[in-house]
Amino acid sequence: MAGNLIVMHGGGPTAVINCSLYGAIREAQASPDVNRVYVAIEGTGGLLKEKLRDVTDMRDEELRGLLTSPASAIGTSRDALEAPEYEAMVPILEKYGIRYVLMNGGNGTMDTCGKLQQRCAGADIRVIGIPKTMDNDLAVTDHAPGFGSAARYLAGSVAEICCDVASLPIHVVVVEALGRNAGWVTAASALAADSYGQGPDLIYLPERDFDEAAFLRDVQKLIDEKGFGVVVASEGLHDASGKPIVEPVFTVGRSTYFGDVSSHLANLITKNLGYKSRSEKPGLLGRASIPWQSRVDREEAEACGRAAVRAAVAGETAKMVAIRRKEGAEYESETFLADIQEVMMTERKMPDAFINEAGNGVTEAFKEWCRPLLGDPLPRLMDLRA
Repeated sequence: MAGNLIVMHGGGPTAVINCSLYGAIREAQASPDVNRVYVAIEGTGGLLKEKLRDVTDMRDEELRGLLTSPASAIGTSRDALEAPEYEAMVPILEKYGIRYVLMNGGNGTMDTCGKLQQRCAGADIRVIGIPKTMDNDLAVTDHAPGFGSAARYLAGSVAEICCDVASLPIHVVVVEALGRNAGWVTAASALAADSYGQGPDLIYLPERDFDEAAFLRDVQKLIDEKGFGVVVASEGLHDASGKPIVEPVFTVGRSTYFGDVSSHLANLITKNLGYKSRSEKPGLLGRASIPWQSRVDREEAEACGRAAVRAAVAGETAKMVAIRRKEGAEYESETFLADIQEVMMTERKMPDAFINEAGNGVTEAFKEWCRPLLGDPLPRLMDLRA
């Protein structure tokens, strides 16, 4: 029996979240099992307020702009939902004849996905999750749409910074990368070396407790050996007690606005080592940049949106679309379905095999794993002094 379909976004946007939206809408438009296609404006809050838009008849010429649009074209949210909100969603879905619910987001959204499915169990409403997070901390899936573009942005931008610092080698620059508790994006800065020939000298991840004394020793050694350098640090760095090295500006539930870690570390270098240092914090640019969007990321995001529609109309529910690599020398991936219970609020961090023994860099194994996700090769930066 055919029914209507709705797509919702949750959590922070990425450079390819709209690509998944495009894939889902186009697949739904072509499906004989879908009558009308809706999007919820501003996430779950929009659904509760019945802020829905019917996109069934939108032409491909209009929709293709989604593939190169940053942020969320339909709005997103981080609503704190409790049992009454979940209960209220079911009659709204029934009112609009919605049989298929697609929720595109990260850990929190997959938790919402699972809880909504529990409320919909007796209503013949199917709920499928579409993975999305630049942090790359979703369980089960090899990687999440959004990560490849964020990784490409940081690797390319750090390469440019490395080039700049080497051309006037008078200071140490500290770059701060997004990533709450998982260092995947921070680690991707190591691939700057693919572009410039040399990448960041030191990389600090939240998977390792930050030791201020060890950090200063590392930087002093860098100064002694090179006289300049680039350091990349995660916004989520914490000490051995789990306390952030810079007090967060604002925290509500899982949402944390971290303090200025790069500025703090640059100040440590100047004050303790007496050496010039400066900080750079790309911030939201790292998840919003379309010029640095990864082709592979874009294509996989769309594929996940399409796979979610196919799964829902085939009778699947309480599942998340996930990505796995195919075997072979050349990188290829495919989608599969993961039980939502295996994903809900389960944070996936960098494994030990991807972090160097000193805890201030990454291994070749990580670079090999990450490189294909950046898509096309990074631009080669010239240095005639080499």
